[in-house]
Amino acid sequence: MDINAKLKELESVNRENGNKVFTMYLNTDPADPDQQGGEWKIHFKNGMRNFESYLKEGDNKEELNNFQAVKKKVDRFIKENEQQQQKGIIVFATADEEVWYAEIVQIRLENEFYWQETPELDQLRKLKESYPKTGIILVQQNQIKIIDSYLNQIEGTFSYELDVETDTWRVMQGPRKGTAGTTGLGSTNMQTDKFEARYEVNQHRWYKEVASKIDKQAKDRNWKKIYVVGENGVSNVLTDQMNKPVDEIIQKNMLDHEESKVMHEVLG
Repeated sequence: MDINAKLKELESVNRENGNKVFTMYLNTDPADPDQQGGEWKIHFKNGMRNFESYLKEGDNKEELNNFQAVKKKVDRFIKENEQQQQKGIIVFATADEEVWYAEIVQIRLENEFYWQETPELDQLRKLKESYPKTGIILVQQNQIKIIDSYLNQIEGTFSYELDVETDTWRVMQGPRKGTAGTTGLGSTNMQTDKFEARYEVNQHRWYKEVASKIDKQAKDRNWKKIYVVGENGVSNVLTDQMNKPVDEIIQKNMLDHEESKVMHEVLG
């Protein structure tokens, strides 16, 4: 989702008469203590029922029919995507489908329901500010993994691995092989000791080279925030070599952790 384009589009919506705009922010986070029994289904049902009851009392048949058409479509979307639920659901909809936007997001939301002339956009604006385009850089001696994220979801991942024979960093696609300190080195103690000796001498030059590559990625991918994650020495050396400002250094070795766990640790 391009949240800037979506906000611009929705900000221009203003519907009169009975064909109003439905807005829903629904918390479906299974880690929320208040959601342990799937309570989000109850919140959704109650929210829709309250609107329906209010419109029936108002005796505006056209508006009631419009709301019921929206309700049917939102019901269908939720049922079709129930197995893919994450932390929240955002919906903007009109009965004539000129407005229809439904997204499952990896962000906890506050439950809100609106049926009015304009879409309610406050939470969407807050998400834009809280979860911009972000680069998470996991560093561990001769291996670096980068998670490209947006709105707390992974857009893509890639890795750099140092070829110590040629002193160059290679972009690696797909799962990494081996563990830090072994790539291209074999596994003998002598080879490991040899690498450690070279690492102490060359680390600043090595990280300066890869830092320029990461700076370019940050520019090309329009990162608004950058996090560097790694043990004390390597994370600080890499950060010092980068031109792009780093928002936070997290001094943990997480390069081999599952990406979802890294995202939770870094972004919450």
